[in-house]
Amino acid sequence: AIWINSANAPVSEESAKDKPLLPGLRDELNKVDAFALGGAGGKPLVTLKRSGEGWQVVERSGYPADVAKLREYLYKLADAKVLDTKTASPKRYAELGVEDPIDPAAKSVLVALGGVPDLPKLIVGLYNGQGGGGTFVRREGEAQSLLASGTLLAEKDPAAWIRKDVIDIDAARIKEVTLTGNDGKTLRVYKEQAGDANFRIADLPKGREPVSDFAANGMGSGLSNLRADDVAAVGDAPAPAKFFKAHYLAFDGRVVDVSAWEADGKARAQFAVSNDAAQLDTDIAVAQARDKAAYETAVAAAKLKVVEAKGDEAAIAKAEADVAKPVSLVDPAKDRAERLAAANKAVEELNAKLSGWTFTLPQYAFSNFHRGMEELLKPLESKSAAAKGAKPASAMLPPGAAPVRASI
Repeated sequence: AIWINSANAPVSEESAKDKPLLPGLRDELNKVDAFALGGAGGKPLVTLKRSGEGWQVVERSGYPADVAKLREYLYKLADAKVLDTKTASPKRYAELGVEDPIDPAAKSVLVALGGVPDLPKLIVGLYNGQGGGGTFVRREGEAQSLLASGTLLAEKDPAAWIRKDVIDIDAARIKEVTLTGNDGKTLRVYKEQAGDANFRIADLPKGREPVSDFAANGMGSGLSNLRADDVAAVGDAPAPAKFFKAHYLAFDGRVVDVSAWEADGKARAQFAVSNDAAQLDTDIAVAQARDKAAYETAVAAAKLKVVEAKGDEAAIAKAEADVAKPVSLVDPAKDRAERLAAANKAVEELNAKLSGWTFTLPQYAFSNFHRGMEELLKPLESKSAAAKGAKPASAMLPPGAAPVRASI
């Protein structure tokens, strides 16, 4: 009884000020293995857990969490200091947003960390926007509310805690893109060489022209720094019978197939990654040829340097021998096998990251997967516009001739 009364007693202002909000947490951060947010009525909001595979979001079927975001918040908690003591009266908790979260009408959020013994849970209230900053908080089990340094408000949507990056393939690496609509119509754009400045439109309709030389370039950026707003397991958000398809082929042989659709006002997509064997072989051959050219240039430069220094044949031969031969010239077959293995491993890693998940994407990203041919072409001249531009019949009469008037 004595301990309970002392725990609930108000903390003196001087004894609390400038001390850590959660003493000992800074030294124990590496031991934290769980992070949970609870809301009004004791409802679980966000749960992150650490396993051998890293941090995962429980509410998103164990999808990887944004570790950088979590780390940033944990450091805020660890570095937070008490700026001031506030009310110890439960009747005034609601004014600061630090009422007990078990209350169905509570505005507070309960923050709990696992893996650190004796660390109290923290009731996080409102931000002190009108009083110079800081956040109103209360340690669970204590009557005294506090003003702590920093912004300790935590986002209550599990989607805010997922790892956002999906895939990142720069447009310069893309060889061709083929989009297939719900109606089966296709739109394909391509580059013949990796160094080409612009994508070309395949199967251009007769008599039609692109809006500009670079009209199709935006289609190559559909996989560039692609990020998700949310994620769900495929079983919870399966693809419908009809959806848009996007097929990306990179110069290095990488293939990404996208299935995209809209549901409940949200844009969703699934991804599958593979290698195009023929394109991969071509890319390896180009890389080996590039290695050979670079080696021959280096040898020629080394020989020229010796010749200019009046060196003899032996010195020239030594200079050539000193230039390191790339593996692709020493053992082309081994080099090719290693490049193939690296390409296949990269595909396996991407599929492990993407398969089994349905991603919710921003609308601007979704629009890259369902564009039509007409968007890339100059508009057709309408019949009315053509008629307005036509010369009147009288203008085509020879000089001096009067137009024939029809009798009424």
